[in-house]
Amino acid sequence: MLAYLLKRILLMVPTLLGVLVLNFAVIQFVPGGPVEQLMSQLTNREGQLGGQGARRALEPRQVEEIKKLYGFDKPAHERFFQMLGHYARFDLGKSFFQNKDVWQLVKEKLPVSISLGLWAFFLSYLVAVPLGIAKAVRAGSRFDFVTTLLVLVGYAIPGFVLGVALLVIFGGQLQWFPLRGLTSAHWSDMAWGARIVDYLWHITLPVTAMVLGSFAVTTMLTKNAFLEEIRKQYVLTARAKGLSDRHVLWRHILRNALIPIVTGFPAAFIGAFFTGSLLIETLFSLDGLGLLSYESVMRRDYPVVLGTLYLFTLIGLVTKLVSDLCYVWVDPRVKFD
Repeated sequence: MLAYLLKRILLMVPTLLGVLVLNFAVIQFVPGGPVEQLMSQLTNREGQLGGQGARRALEPRQVEEIKKLYGFDKPAHERFFQMLGHYARFDLGKSFFQNKDVWQLVKEKLPVSISLGLWAFFLSYLVAVPLGIAKAVRAGSRFDFVTTLLVLVGYAIPGFVLGVALLVIFGGQLQWFPLRGLTSAHWSDMAWGARIVDYLWHITLPVTAMVLGSFAVTTMLTKNAFLEEIRKQYVLTARAKGLSDRHVLWRHILRNALIPIVTGFPAAFIGAFFTGSLLIETLFSLDGLGLLSYESVMRRDYPVVLGTLYLFTLIGLVTKLVSDLCYVWVDPRVKFD
């Protein structure tokens, strides 16, 4: 086991390095970087102050000062290795435009993404797993056909399209739910009971848009896992001994059928904390990690883009390792070799 852990940890280094190299290289060729944006702003400002026709290019000295301000006065390879040195100390850098450390921005946006992610995670598992079990027990019935049709339709509808429909119908026409934000403006002045109700009122539409599509994968995975176990010889033997179907289902089939679901649990749980939904957060004006990523890419805020990419890739690699270790914990038949 120690040899396996060491091998996996060592493999994380080239994987993480490859992700950073690829994205850093792409950034070098993307037009409209922070230097160009600031130069355009300064040129337009001079034009406005000097009147019509007074726009002129910045002097070379000014351009060099702008490049030095953002660190672009150094060669690309030197900037890359300097960035790796900072990342090795878990220093993610400082935002070009928000004058804050990337760590501080992540901490500020994380509560919103956690709210969305945890609700989506728990609702997906609490609904999809029992539904998948019920579908496996009633395989081929009308219930199985109707529920399969519903979850596949939900899976086929993109989350942002469903979000737009929910906003238009329930937020705009019927005005049952708010159009934006996670809480009301006067939320801090409310009593605790009113705060909870207000929070749930605001989060209903975005969570619905996020959750509906994820039902299909977990539901069908649960159903197929249970169907595979139901057809095995040990189930027939248990029934031949006179055990009831309920006893066989919950005491024998459940333990083996939940292996693929339980092993994916760590990745889904950790992902609920750090995976912001870009389109949903943008659509519902929720100031989380998804919206932060979108704004950073649009504004070419490279420290935020690369810093969050490094952090989330590292978390994803560690979570994948934990998920693989869960296979051995849940199913002793799995060997590391």
